[in-house]
Amino acid sequence: MDAIECLKTRRSVRQYLADPIDAAILEDIAECGRMAATARNIQPVHIVIITNPELKSAVAEITDHGKFMVNAPVCIVILGEDTKYYLEDGCAATQNILLAAKAHGLGSCWTAGDKKPYADNIRKMIGAPDGFKLVSIIALGKTATEPTPVKKSLSEVLHWEKF
Repeated sequence: MDAIECLKTRRSVRQYLADPIDAAILEDIAECGRMAATARNIQPVHIVIITNPELKSAVAEITDHGKFMVNAPVCIVILGEDTKYYLEDGCAATQNILLAAKAHGLGSCWTAGDKKPYADNIRKMIGAPDGFKLVSIIALGKTATEPTPVKKSLSEVLHWEKF
């Protein structure tokens, strides 16, 4: 799949097959996250891959909009060291991971973490040290269904020169 097709066809997936994902594919996806743009090259992003069903279930249960993650074979947690641009850098890594998953033929869905009341509890659950911020949680796996949400047209969002 070429990059443009990947960008235009990635959608949030909330229903997954139980099939496990090969560790080499997960490492490649994490590598794509690591290579994301980062402000001033600080590189504050850390990636935690969760495949343990009990831990994955505990993480899913504590979220407000991520209960579906319990059925995904993989959950990826994106953390940022508490730097000025941890959120921007973590979001860039998250997007790279979503696109890498699509390129590997997998579905994914981003669940927010930053500023959520459960953020510190998840940080503690996965053993992240103090001073780290939860940026996002990503469910990942082979898709059980292919979502087809309607996107706004380009003419609704594109502005030239002025809004």
